[in-house]
Amino acid sequence: MSTYKIVELVGSSVTSWEEAARTAVEKAGESLRDLRIAEVSAMDMKVEENKVVAFRVRVKISFKYED
Repeated sequence: MSTYKIVELVGSSVTSWEEAARTAVEKAGESLRDLRIAEVSAMDMKVEENKVVAFRVRVKISFKYED
């Protein structure tokens, strides 16, 4: 039997939502071990002067919980 913990992160990118999600997952991987699933739960854009300047993605990431 295994137990998993879920954390929620927000990644951002000036290029795309895909890159924003990748950024969040890769950053989580720097401090968490055994990442399993990444689920995009929300996407939005930062707008300045009527132009999109950044893409943001809220990502739920699960990893195996170890005692």
